[in-house]
Amino acid sequence: MPLSPRMPDLTSLEILLAIADHGSLSAAGREVGLTQQAISARIASLEAQTGVHLVMRTTRGSQLTASGQVAAQWAGRLLQAAHEVDAGLASLRETSRSRVKVSASLTVAEQLLPGWLVSLQAAARHRGQPPVEVVLTATNSDHVMAQVRSGEADVGFVEGPRVAPGLRSRVVAHDELILVVRPDHLWARRREPVTARELNDTPLVTREPGSGTRDFLTTALRKRLGPGRPQAPPALEMSTAAAIRAAVLAGSAPSVISRLAVADDVASGRLHVVEVEDVGLRRALRAVWLGGRTPPAGAVRDLIGHIGSVTHRR
Repeated sequence: MPLSPRMPDLTSLEILLAIADHGSLSAAGREVGLTQQAISARIASLEAQTGVHLVMRTTRGSQLTASGQVAAQWAGRLLQAAHEVDAGLASLRETSRSRVKVSASLTVAEQLLPGWLVSLQAAARHRGQPPVEVVLTATNSDHVMAQVRSGEADVGFVEGPRVAPGLRSRVVAHDELILVVRPDHLWARRREPVTARELNDTPLVTREPGSGTRDFLTTALRKRLGPGRPQAPPALEMSTAAAIRAAVLAGSAPSVISRLAVADDVASGRLHVVEVEDVGLRRALRAVWLGGRTPPAGAVRDLIGHIGSVTHRR
């Protein structure tokens, strides 16, 4: 039920209590930082708004009427509650500046966030600020967005081609998917690129449904081949990039995986990169949050802004 338009604001009630305590408009004005004339005008406005005579002015000062004394008792309780709310909100603001719950897709959580967080803490120390406490959950992109929407996470990082309705997003980095095989695989010796149709029709070692990497590849292949050509069922489904890497190294099947996740294996020759024809595998990595167009103030905005500055310099 909404309050009536006769309900006074908190400042007017503070003035009423100051008059009750000091018995003088000028003394009440000094307490709340207003002139005697401003206090008199606020009391007149308060009485007009409430329709109640609250203050009597005499040659010896000002005092509350009987109705004013009752109103002052109610105002005291209301202002006490207001101060508790004010202090509580201040505490929440401080927490939002110093602690952030992050949910991130595995590629971001394992390959990028550690470096981002280390540089964020270093930047805070350089400015003489306390470090931001980050509570990180690593999961797939669908779960990331669900956690942000439910409030379990303050901010999320996803790698899929879509963002759930109701969430805001910002591109913070880019990543490339690559097709990898063992060096003794037939594709490692071919001279021509693997076509989109071949890749689509080949069982791969892949992540579970809901993974951003899997969704991105499926979307890219459908865009190239059309929605009417079904993708081959996976050779294996794994819940982490590390498990996919191990399966490919064991000789299971090819995989399309983030270049970041297998950079060491590619550099050492343990895995071979196979060129793919006419399938765009460069993808955007996004921060997602619930609320307005700009990220929430505090640690969330600081984190996203810092990531943007770091990736922009590279």
